[in-house]
Amino acid sequence: MTTAIWKSFRGWAACWRAPHEGEALGEGITRYRDPAMARSPRRPFPGYDRTPEVAGGAGAPALSMRFASVDHLHLLCVIVKADFYGLGMHAGPLRLNDRVISCWNTDAWGYDDRSASLYQSHPWVLAVHPDGSAFGLLVETTERCHFRFIRGIECVSEGGYSPPVVLIEGESAEQVLVRLASLVGRMPLPPKWALGYHQCRYSYETAARALEVAREFRRRHIPCDAIWLDIDYMRGFRCFTFDPVRFPNPEHLTGELRAEGFQSVWMIDPGIKAEPGYEIYDSGRSCFIRGAGGEEVQGKVWPGVCAFPDFTSDRVRAWWAGLQPPFLARGAGGLWNDMNEPAIFEAPGKTMAPDARHQADADLGGPGPHSRYHNIYGMQMVRATREGMRAARPERRPFVLSRANFVGGHRYAAAWTGDNTSNWRHLGWSIPMALNLGMSGQPFAGPDIGGFSGNADAELFARWMGIGALLPLARGHSEKGTKDHEPWSFGPECERACRLALERRMRLMPYLYTVFEEASRTGLPVVRPLFMADARDAGLRARADGFLLGSDVLVECDVEAAGEGGPAVRPEWPAFEPVETDRALPRLRARPGSVIPLGPVMEFAGHGPCEPLTLFVAPGADGSARGTLYEDAGEGTEFERGEFRRIEFSWSRADAGHVEQRVTEGDWALPKRTIDIVVLDDEAEPETAGVQSTRALV
Repeated sequence: MTTAIWKSFRGWAACWRAPHEGEALGEGITRYRDPAMARSPRRPFPGYDRTPEVAGGAGAPALSMRFASVDHLHLLCVIVKADFYGLGMHAGPLRLNDRVISCWNTDAWGYDDRSASLYQSHPWVLAVHPDGSAFGLLVETTERCHFRFIRGIECVSEGGYSPPVVLIEGESAEQVLVRLASLVGRMPLPPKWALGYHQCRYSYETAARALEVAREFRRRHIPCDAIWLDIDYMRGFRCFTFDPVRFPNPEHLTGELRAEGFQSVWMIDPGIKAEPGYEIYDSGRSCFIRGAGGEEVQGKVWPGVCAFPDFTSDRVRAWWAGLQPPFLARGAGGLWNDMNEPAIFEAPGKTMAPDARHQADADLGGPGPHSRYHNIYGMQMVRATREGMRAARPERRPFVLSRANFVGGHRYAAAWTGDNTSNWRHLGWSIPMALNLGMSGQPFAGPDIGGFSGNADAELFARWMGIGALLPLARGHSEKGTKDHEPWSFGPECERACRLALERRMRLMPYLYTVFEEASRTGLPVVRPLFMADARDAGLRARADGFLLGSDVLVECDVEAAGEGGPAVRPEWPAFEPVETDRALPRLRARPGSVIPLGPVMEFAGHGPCEPLTLFVAPGADGSARGTLYEDAGEGTEFERGEFRRIEFSWSRADAGHVEQRVTEGDWALPKRTIDIVVLDDEAEPETAGVQSTRALV
């Protein structure tokens, strides 16, 4: 169908209409509509954190923006020469130029760069001009839509509704993303343990096996914060149940894991087994989606024939939220919502019929067909899950991971890149997928390290761990039928590389947590494309063999099987290495003029105090450097009431290399601790770089 749409595109040129005026929604933010639809009602847009207020009128856009409509299809065309990014989740190169991508949440096991759509939909495009200035387009639709980047931005939306489009302009891509966050909201600061390494498999089929894996991490001194439990812990795959033989005492399991320093994350799917007598099904009989004729929509998923909650209804979300507290009381640290596109086996398109009926609340658009609400189904599910977690444990920060989501859904859940494959192409795609999600408002994302489907080998797994350990979400995950994919499963050389990769992550945790806090406050991504190191360097616009971690750490990656790597991105940035070196690990560089805070190696976040604190100092051209460290309890909500500290470090070669530190925000005072200072010398090898001094500060 999409091919036919694009083939007829030129024939619609006579129908084009240009907007004459817009609505100002904030500085640099303007909403435009097809002038033929200007008087028609505008639907609510669930991507927004709150309904934007109109600040006044605005003139016609400076860009060449045109609208057209043919039957139930509505078109937007922006003719512009730029580099394009965003659109959330898709496989392939970083830059979207010359690509066609659809927004339609899809169960896409075995996907590749030819897959039209994946698990999440983000109708948002970030465009960067040759001079480094930027703009973004947010299309206010939840319907299926298609984007093409041949002569600019072309978007076709289905469903008979001509959506408004919001233009966000800025002097840089970063400024545009901060302004986007003012509309779609910002990621809540996650618990610090969620930033550690997570080990998962489909499935650790018994409690004994899960505990065995956890204890093996500790025995081998490989950092790990969480063990994940997939659907095999359930009784016949029924949600909110436990298998009486394989998981007879979940409280004992979670208690044993916590004693070893592990949190546990448990899977909950939306498909509820349609079985009278099953408590969850019986209690939800009025909560399930109905067909066009009023019958309960049913479809086969893991438990067999299932019904599906209508998460677009506040009443249903409240019912779902109420199921979380007794489940969480068994000791789960986090929750994992999967199969929530929603996926249905043996159904056309692997999902429910487009004419199924949702009883959506007015603030989502009111009752309507599944075709309108399909893309936000997963988003509303994790919204309800998070609300249930907050109600059950108001003193703790929730952690939710979701496969399906929509723009703005980062307010409720982190994301992973779905059922990837154990091969070098998918390793290479891991980086642009995380970067484009970050440039679409979702900063907390990462791949299944090592690949979900198929078998990795030692070289691939080690290289993937080296890269994945520096992406926001670091989780190893593999499916049934594959060989074991724990770090020690591939021999001693791979195990050593994985240990060092995860020790790196733990040493970088003070800096990483600071970057996450910045993301939660500003909307900037945790990992950023290389072109953000120099937006005027055209050679960086398409490079995805590395990334920026925050603004001050540059990660140079080798994603090819040959292992040769590309040229240095910024050779003038000094290299540094906080642990032993290994050929499987990416190379790290520090931005000149930065101070990067590092902690000691820990086997899990919070294993001990950040003592000593190590400051890697990369002098700038003027012989000075500055940096920031954010610290709080790592759990709980007390930081919202001022219980934290933001420390600013400043260093000057002229001051004999002394580091000054001061609390610039928060109620916590400076702690007594030892600080090691490493001054980086870009002419030395990273493992011997600089002059190190140690001092105790009071």
